Amino acid sequence: MGSVFGNKVKISIFGESHGPAIGVVIDGLPAGEKIDLDEVYRQMQRRAPGGDKTSTPRKEADMPEILSGILGDTLTGAPLCAVIRNTNTRSGDYGNILNAPRPAHSDYAAYLRYGGNNDIRGGGHFSGRLTANIVFAGAVCRQILKRKGVDIAAHIYSIGEVNDTPFEPTGIDAELIERLNGEKFALVDRAKEEEMRSAVSAAHEKGDSIGGVVECIVQGFPAGIGEPMFGGVENIISAAVFGVPAVKGIEFGSGFAGSKLWGSRNNDEFYFDENGQVRTRTNNHGGALGGITSGMPIIFRAAVKPTPSISCEQNTVDLQTKENTKLSIKGRHDPCIVPRAVSVIEAAAAVALMNML
Repeated sequence: MGSVFGNKVKISIFGESHGPAIGVVIDGLPAGEKIDLDEVYRQMQRRAPGGDKTSTPRKEADMPEILSGILGDTLTGAPLCAVIRNTNTRSGDYGNILNAPRPAHSDYAAYLRYGGNNDIRGGGHFSGRLTANIVFAGAVCRQILKRKGVDIAAHIYSIGEVNDTPFEPTGIDAELIERLNGEKFALVDRAKEEEMRSAVSAAHEKGDSIGGVVECIVQGFPAGIGEPMFGGVENIISAAVFGVPAVKGIEFGSGFAGSKLWGSRNNDEFYFDENGQVRTRTNNHGGALGGITSGMPIIFRAAVKPTPSISCEQNTVDLQTKENTKLSIKGRHDPCIVPRAVSVIEAAAAVALMNML
């Protein structure tokens, strides 16, 4: 499986949703860096299941057990390995999908790729459960990045048809970054929370699910980083973000909306600021030109599909009898993945940027 990302700082993810544990090994972290483990645990809890009505009722402590790579609070330079125990599994809930793949889930594709030997319980290695590993790796990386002046923040850009206030593309203030970094239901405009929760509840009451978009901003990343054609900042961030299950699209800057504009509207004009630095008055390019960072904030949005595991009846096939059949999914599933995905998208960006920096 391709569960390894990075070349300078490499993460290798292991485990299954209903196995004894999941975990991650991180190679290439610089020795001597101090890591605030309390802050790492705080970021883990933003993603952890069971802490919000929009998430699965499955409760997991998500307390990483660090096996190597840190002594006291300092990285040693050895591979950093963390294990997260699975303590609240109900594998019996998945008995009816062994031969009946869930629509829009990895079940059928994985059945073909691995000859039916893949672990189907909770999605196995394809489960969103494994994103806890990404958050751990990202929480470590972002502390190192922050000491280099790089800040990362994300928020729920939309759930269904309900939209939050977008980030100001040319930059946001430090107070907003700090607030969002500590929230489980991260919004720029907190007044949108009730409407978003209502949209999730409406889907959940019908045994259905709902998707949305996460917007992420990176500030303070130096200009001139990245390489054409396949080593650009968008390429590397996208590769990490698409490692997050349920992400189906990504756009930078004005993205798809920019394709509808004239060049005179979409182009970002340059100027010298009061410190003599080259800046742009707008940021439709999302912080990257030719795959190379411009010094403006890196800003992107990731589309998150509705949770495939829903309880309302759907059409599928029986892979053993070779007949069409019906499926109603049991178990504990998120009616909306988006709120928990915010911290994962931030973490994926942090791991990608560590590799570039």
